[in-house]
Amino acid sequence: MSNIFYKLGKMAGPTVRKAKWIWHTAASNRTQAIQTETLVGRDMANEIRQKFNLDASPENTELLNEIGSSLTKCVADEQRSFQFESIDTTPPNAFCLPGGFIFVSSSLVDLCQKNKNEIAFVISHEMAHVIKGHAMERMLSNSAIAAASRTVSATNILAAYLREVGINFLTSAYSREQELQADELGFRLTIAAGNDPYAAIKFFQRIMKLEKKSEIGKYFSSHPPCKTRINHIKQLIARH
Repeated sequence: MSNIFYKLGKMAGPTVRKAKWIWHTAASNRTQAIQTETLVGRDMANEIRQKFNLDASPENTELLNEIGSSLTKCVADEQRSFQFESIDTTPPNAFCLPGGFIFVSSSLVDLCQKNKNEIAFVISHEMAHVIKGHAMERMLSNSAIAAASRTVSATNILAAYLREVGINFLTSAYSREQELQADELGFRLTIAAGNDPYAAIKFFQRIMKLEKKSEIGKYFSSHPPCKTRINHIKQLIARH
């Protein structure tokens, strides 16, 4: 961590504790917790839009919104809201921000051959990270982001942070246990929305082919092995 983040973290001690208190007492004040998430996610989303080119294809945008809308209707917590956007990046990628901001690369949409069932699993997996609290916990684990989460405008701090770590932190900071948890909840969401339960397996098989060609990025290489995830999905299907 650079000196700027060390200094920010040191100065923001009480602020960090307050942000964590708000988040960890979400059960007693759910509305305020989600508002805290949205503040963090909104400013980070603005920086993502400036850092990466948005996908100019209206077809991809419509596809993501159509799929995302059907999945959102299956989320039990009605206070949760989600926003879906496509960015023009390679290799295939997808990530979420606190507050329900979901970004999917156009290259990942192409990898899925625009198959709605497979894309639904990818999106629902990212939604699950938000619902499970993984996205917010990841932000609060970094003192600079935690400090920014309680300011009126976090843009400058967040911009510096993204310049420092790029997109890698957003796509590889979850534990493998959290990834499997997101797979399970994502699977349940996509099934509830009427999608093919075997689509997740087909998606992971596509990733395995890319891995063999060394054409996959850090996003998927940091996740549990595809074989492990496929076996996990098969177990869920058997219990479904």
